[in-house]
Amino acid sequence: MQADLVILGGGPAGLTAGLYASRARINVVLLEKGMPGGQMAATELVDNYPGQPDPILGFELAQRMEAQARKFGLEIQTSDITSISKTDSGFALYNEAGIAHSCNALILATGANPIKLGIPGELEFAGRGVSYCAVCDGPFFRDVEVAVIGGGDSAVEEAVYLTRFASKVHLIHRRDQLRAVKEIQEKAFAETKMTIHWNSVPEAIIGESDIKTLRIRSKLNGSVSELPVGGVFFYVGIKPADETFRGIVKSDDRGFVVTDENMATSALGIFAAGDVRVKVLRQISTAVGDGAIAAYSAQHYLESL
Repeated sequence: MQADLVILGGGPAGLTAGLYASRARINVVLLEKGMPGGQMAATELVDNYPGQPDPILGFELAQRMEAQARKFGLEIQTSDITSISKTDSGFALYNEAGIAHSCNALILATGANPIKLGIPGELEFAGRGVSYCAVCDGPFFRDVEVAVIGGGDSAVEEAVYLTRFASKVHLIHRRDQLRAVKEIQEKAFAETKMTIHWNSVPEAIIGESDIKTLRIRSKLNGSVSELPVGGVFFYVGIKPADETFRGIVKSDDRGFVVTDENMATSALGIFAAGDVRVKVLRQISTAVGDGAIAAYSAQHYLESL
């Protein structure tokens, strides 16, 4: 299939890029290997999206974005792209069946995924007490004890942030000192609502319809204890979904795509938007902004050809 523009990924960045490109009357197709919406569709409630004063199901917000993009003519296809190659006129994209999609410009909006520990209860309570984003879900845990897993910048920053809502925050760290920068550590040590559990690792999340306790184990003596928490936030890292285009565009040491302010990558004709690129905040609202800019930049690139 030949298109002027192909968008890889159907999360908020990809859907927004598709909406803007379709409104600009670009011959565009969006390729998504699963259900449109990305991580947004898997989020139970979203209450910080501008213009949406009442909490909305992430799945419903994803459906609305998809419907709006389709309204303007965006074609969405289910396709798991496994490789990309440069051609004389642009790019060729191949799925597992070897079917090619050809395009003159490409927007990478494949997102990123939190690294999971895989402990019992993590998957079962995902969206029901297990979270990977305090900014997204913190307000839902008002006056509830919560646990944060990790010791880096993100874990400690988000643990401090959660003290605004939670009655108590337990920070679980496998080492005897935090990896976060000193300034962030000082904020954590000064926070009266936070308890740090050193040399400890999570073993299981326990509950029925809701989380009741988090079981942790001491690395020093092997003793096991249970914390009475209603929420568990994991910050052991995130990884970009970059398998398809790794090595084609410049990335940082973690694999996130480097772009300029116009969402242009190091490869002419390829743009990136959303969580897959290097950025300081990964939210639905920032992904939407990225997608709009990427589509606008792709439009001008196509006009220059």
